[in-house]
Amino acid sequence: MTQLFMVRHGPTHVKKLIGWTDVPADLSDRQAIAGLKGALPDLPVISSDLLRARQTADAIQGARRRLPHAAQFREIHMGAWEDRSWTEIDDSTPGALRQYYEQPGDTAPPEGESWNQLSQRVHERLTDLLAHHPKGLIVVAHMGPILTVVQRARDISAYDALAQVIAPLSVSQFNYDGAFHEITVNQFPAAL
Repeated sequence: MTQLFMVRHGPTHVKKLIGWTDVPADLSDRQAIAGLKGALPDLPVISSDLLRARQTADAIQGARRRLPHAAQFREIHMGAWEDRSWTEIDDSTPGALRQYYEQPGDTAPPEGESWNQLSQRVHERLTDLLAHHPKGLIVVAHMGPILTVVQRARDISAYDALAQVIAPLSVSQFNYDGAFHEITVNQFPAAL
């Protein structure tokens, strides 16, 4: 079995939708960073190309081999809703945001991407990488990409996947043999 460890980037403290908006991570919790760095196995590290994921990957990399950043592991693209609050979006397009989250699939924000598009880009890149790294990988990414793997591993709907919590600096672990198998989701180093 190939091992996959998906780490959510450090917190941003932004209270708006920031899919592709490039903001830094707060990596001031040195204990959490050290715990992650020490608990993860010696596997190559790759991250989304967004700053918050790159910074987190830099912080936990240690002596592990680093692979080039991958845009395919970015958060879901919120399009015209980027960097806007829920209230702002709901005021301008009542009910649209609620529909987007209650019926994830092909629904997309204006100029953004749907859940299905996110899932496709994540899985195309992930399965290609895992084929070339049979021992496994550490992927530092965002909640959306991690939840697409949870969805596949559990064989659940996108709606049910979105109900899962993926905390900043948590690890979700999967085995891969052509399909994803969940080991743990949303764990912290002490639980690994």
